[in-house]
Amino acid sequence: MKCYFTIIFFGFIHLLAAQHTLNGIVLDSFFNNPISNVNIYVPSLNMSTTTDKNGSFTLRNLPNKKVKIAISISGFKSKIITVNKSVHALKIILESVAETLDNVIVSLPFNNLQSQNVMKVEHQDMKKLKEFGSNTLLNSISKIAGVDQISTGLSIGKPVIRGLSGNRILIYSQGLRLENINFGDEQGIGINEAGIESVEIIKGPASLLYGSDAIGGVLYFNNEKFANTNKTNTEISEKYFNNTNGFNTSVMIKSSGRKLKFIGRATYDTHEDYKIPAGDKVTNSRYQEKDYKIGIGFNNDLFSSTLRYNYNNRNLGIIEHGIAEQTNNRTPDFPRILVENQIISLHNQVFFKKSKIDANLGYLYNNFSDFEETDLASSQLLVNTYNYDLKYYFPEYKGLETIIGIQGMQQKNKNKVVGEILIPNATIQDYGVLSTANYHWKNNSIQTGLRFDTRKINIKTIKINKVFNSFNASLGYKSKLFKNITSRVNIATGYRAPTIAELAADGFHSGINQYEKGNRNLKSEKNLQIDLDIKFNNKQISVFLNGFHNTINQYIYLKPTGNFINQIPLYNYVQEDATLKGGECGFDFHPTKTPWLHILSSYETVIAQEKDGAYLPLIPANKINSTFKAMFDTNTFKNIYFAINYENVFKQNNVSFLETASKAYNLLNLSFGNSLKTENFNLHFNFSINNVLDTKYISHLSKLKINNIPNQGRNISVGVDIKIH
Repeated sequence: MKCYFTIIFFGFIHLLAAQHTLNGIVLDSFFNNPISNVNIYVPSLNMSTTTDKNGSFTLRNLPNKKVKIAISISGFKSKIITVNKSVHALKIILESVAETLDNVIVSLPFNNLQSQNVMKVEHQDMKKLKEFGSNTLLNSISKIAGVDQISTGLSIGKPVIRGLSGNRILIYSQGLRLENINFGDEQGIGINEAGIESVEIIKGPASLLYGSDAIGGVLYFNNEKFANTNKTNTEISEKYFNNTNGFNTSVMIKSSGRKLKFIGRATYDTHEDYKIPAGDKVTNSRYQEKDYKIGIGFNNDLFSSTLRYNYNNRNLGIIEHGIAEQTNNRTPDFPRILVENQIISLHNQVFFKKSKIDANLGYLYNNFSDFEETDLASSQLLVNTYNYDLKYYFPEYKGLETIIGIQGMQQKNKNKVVGEILIPNATIQDYGVLSTANYHWKNNSIQTGLRFDTRKINIKTIKINKVFNSFNASLGYKSKLFKNITSRVNIATGYRAPTIAELAADGFHSGINQYEKGNRNLKSEKNLQIDLDIKFNNKQISVFLNGFHNTINQYIYLKPTGNFINQIPLYNYVQEDATLKGGECGFDFHPTKTPWLHILSSYETVIAQEKDGAYLPLIPANKINSTFKAMFDTNTFKNIYFAINYENVFKQNNVSFLETASKAYNLLNLSFGNSLKTENFNLHFNFSINNVLDTKYISHLSKLKINNIPNQGRNISVGVDIKIH
């Protein structure tokens, strides 16, 4: 692995740096007037700039080949334009629309706008998701239709996409798959929302692109971009949460020259125990988090490279006694866990005349320590993971884009403390080869692909040596049926090999109060999913309807036995064929006569059953999420908004063996914000109230439900961001 880094690093140092400069101007289609502050973004180079007051922009050091440039600004229809070295001046005309911004999708390899993709991908800007002042990253994204979380208090959560969770959902950050969520429900995802610009959600099997563990979908987090060329920006952010008396402080600086770029961010989170309705605190639900992110970028006309590093340290209290001692302490008491994550990624692109090579290399370090009664760890698990992802992009030919690639992972986990060992020492080796192609003609697109994977798991202590193989394929078709109606249909297979925990677990999980027993005879899960997406859009309303049917063979899950070990309930890993079906529908109404008004609403539903008709555990309840939002500007303040959000969560009676049903509940949330912009700085203010009526409720996916501990009560948050440029 070190050899890969050395070759690539010294290789780009010696590349010649011939100049290819592109000048452009952006005008509106109606008045032919220049548009300022338009975002000009080159996805393959992680390069961006904005138009000046005259609508003009300049991009330097572009590669001597065809390159895609995305042009976007709210209120206008986004565009992707392909240019080559012979183009030095560009005139871009944007059409005014009332629809929300169309974004470039990074999680799919062809880097098209979402409106152009065959596969439906949900893109959400983190600024908008954080408008309602959620404490954590997963709390924010659980507002998206089809996405939820399995939570243990406020600080610990695992994502759920269309009823699937755990190792069936891959999480990507810095272009790398994260492995820290695979070892226990107490860990969470290990990503701080500071420095995350957006999230992309693939709802459904993505094994073709990502291999094992993407059987249920992918959460792909995009880091904040570097500064525009020859610009330096500084940001100071402070948030306060009254429910936990919590503070979030983040400081960032970034600077970009013509070739070199730098970004650095430091964040600190601290929270007391959270309050339930009526004011009682859930004892030892407090947590602290430190997060540091650094990025260095380089590009010329032949080569692009981005090196990123993320250090995340979380000190998390484990809720053992429910509502007991009431204190204002911030430092977690015993039992507690300490989770340390480090991510290093190196993303390189080499440009040829008509093709390119994309290489992503990474290293992940995860240190999980459990402290029961003293500061001496009762258990400690270290996980080291090396990843590589190499793709070759063939020259585009008459609308046909083709990619071949290889991906792999080598992982080793080791227990450092001899005590209670839930997961034994083991190694995992992954290897996959793939090919995918996208063909576009007129208003139609078709995408297909084929992939082969193999995973080797070796657990020496209990003599488990397993090899899992799988072929997977996908086929999708997108068509513009009528002027305002677009349809997509996708069919794909996926697979997931059993995890080390599922094969060999034999121990007590203190955070969720259950004893887990593995099953060495488990086989790979394999699924077939069909997705249908229909969208109607005009200048006043967007309406969408998404449906899916997912058949999973040999579905693995924890099943309570009804027995106990030392008065702790015993759970075994078992397999059954299963079917999940459902979908999402909704609308975004933005009348042209009142352009300041947006009314959004979505409905989501999932039904998940075993072959014999029994329901699967931990399936989210049906939900309606509606938002009324007013947005306008004044001479002094910009981006003023006021939003009312209403969540209607249905009762969940479709429960598995020994799982309890959940009651329906409704939550009212309010949010207000505005911005003050000057030549030297931008100031953004946000005020929100979650659970305005202090409603007492317990989410069906809360791990604390078994102890009848409610979710968080009313929470008032205030945030201020100052950006200096």
